[in-house]
Amino acid sequence: MGTVMLKVGDMKLMTDYYQRALGLEVVAEQDAGLYLGRLGRPIVHLSPAPGLSIPGRGEAGLFHTAILFEDQASLAATIATAAQYEPRAFVGSADHLVSEAFYFTDPEGNGIELYYDRPRTQWAWEGNNVVMDSLPLPPQRYLQQHLSEEAVAGQHATAAGVGHVHLQVGDVKTAQDFYVGTLGFEKTAGWHGQALFVSAGGYHHHMAMNVWNSRGAGPRRDTLGLGEVLIEVPSGDDVGALADRLKVAGVQSHHTGLELRFEDPWRNRLRVAVR
Repeated sequence: MGTVMLKVGDMKLMTDYYQRALGLEVVAEQDAGLYLGRLGRPIVHLSPAPGLSIPGRGEAGLFHTAILFEDQASLAATIATAAQYEPRAFVGSADHLVSEAFYFTDPEGNGIELYYDRPRTQWAWEGNNVVMDSLPLPPQRYLQQHLSEEAVAGQHATAAGVGHVHLQVGDVKTAQDFYVGTLGFEKTAGWHGQALFVSAGGYHHHMAMNVWNSRGAGPRRDTLGLGEVLIEVPSGDDVGALADRLKVAGVQSHHTGLELRFEDPWRNRLRVAVR
């Protein structure tokens, strides 16, 4: 997964949050906004969108951007700075068996997951479905076990990237038809007909879609929040093959040769480009 673009109402407030709370640095200033990330690798693109409103809770759009950390100490350091910046932004945590996850909300209501993957040797599979759960993961105990002054001081020198992107959609069947049937992701898990998890290459999930807040939602309005999700692929042949599948499925797209832009059934904008 590549950079997630967010349409932002208050650039100063949002930039301050992603820098001071999440320990990201400005990687580039271009495309009418700021790219922030770690070690030169962009994670979010904040794009100014004055005049737009925050989406309603039941609308389709972003559920969360999930930032993946390489080790538990780096994750703990960012949990600590995020909680210190705004304690009320912390909304929960869970042991998902494949990962350890902590959830926050940024100042304009965009969901954020901060997580660490357990080694793949510890993941369990039932056929083609990865075994996941949502078990208690007490944050204070986690910080006691993994937080260090060195990790907090060295945040900017540790890697992180977008591990997955989780969307709110109107219904799971349509999401599966599009993301699995048309785009070519593999289904790795479901959740009682309320959520779908998909990936490429045997990961637990690169994208997910749920209807927990948004069942029955139609196409999105132009609002603050999710602007675009970038999916990176190895070669131009992959982009071309996807362009052909979109054409067969009747999905309009803009193909430049090395990248492809289109929308899902809820007008979530997607861009597929060569890595």
